[in-house]
Amino acid sequence: MTDALLFREIEPFRTQMLPVSNRHMLYVEESGNPAGVPVVFVHGGPGGGTSPRQRRLFDPAHYRIVLFDQRGAGRSVPFADLGENTTWDLVADMETIRETLGIQTWIVFGGSWGSTLGLAYAIAHPERVRGLILRGIFLARPSEVHWLYQQGASALFPDAWEEYLAPIPPAERGDMVGAYHRQLTGDDAQIRLRAAAAWSKWEGAVSFLFPQAPSIEDATQPERALPLARIECHYFKHNSFFPTENWLLENIHRVRPIPGVIIQGRYDLVCPPTSAWALHRAWPEAGFHIIPDAGHGGMEPGTLRALIQATEDFKHL
Repeated sequence: MTDALLFREIEPFRTQMLPVSNRHMLYVEESGNPAGVPVVFVHGGPGGGTSPRQRRLFDPAHYRIVLFDQRGAGRSVPFADLGENTTWDLVADMETIRETLGIQTWIVFGGSWGSTLGLAYAIAHPERVRGLILRGIFLARPSEVHWLYQQGASALFPDAWEEYLAPIPPAERGDMVGAYHRQLTGDDAQIRLRAAAAWSKWEGAVSFLFPQAPSIEDATQPERALPLARIECHYFKHNSFFPTENWLLENIHRVRPIPGVIIQGRYDLVCPPTSAWALHRAWPEAGFHIIPDAGHGGMEPGTLRALIQATEDFKHL
């Protein structure tokens, strides 16, 4: 159903493996119109990676579409690596990509963790951002992490929560992120795989208004589960590397002159609407849309229509 809402399938006109440090190389691709308005897609997770379907959020006749896999994610190497992997490394990587591609300014499009990184990048480099399209807002506050991984969403999905608890000994369940971090960074490969599958399956179970079995199953595959679980847990264990708990909102004044839109599913259990509302109150100049029949998924029909409309509306920038 949602395929009909997307633009046509396209292939990249350029791909590269871009060195961003002595340790990391990022997969970067460009598609659409080489002379078009640049737009960069910032994927979620962290650790989620990109997919060809995400190119189709943008009119390929108008946009120069940049997708990249963040450190340790997707096709970037080394796989699922946590070294030199912080929010500020990723912000610097976005600047490296922009400079390497010869882009002066671009539209930044991000959902979930992509909204977090997109905001952090825009706060650091507001002069490089001509517009912000943000979905499923995550402000990286401890309360948001606690809601999803400790207590909150658990009340609505007790069956899936029980599976998420299973790898963790009862004595360690008072700090689920800490307990998972120990397993995901330990020396035993089988323990790492089991923990990654359980972490990712939980997240997949609560990501849609109506749970989607194929997506949940896909989330447990090692090539997806390991980078997602390891990198997410690494970030959340370290407050996503922000210096204060509310850093994004404390610095939102730097992006207020940038044209923006906030799109949020009403029944988003991964990133509840309270965060989108807080961002809206701090940044009233941005458009704000609550999608009444959506959860967290960026490809749910109501959310997808709003995202496509935003990319169309931003053609004038």
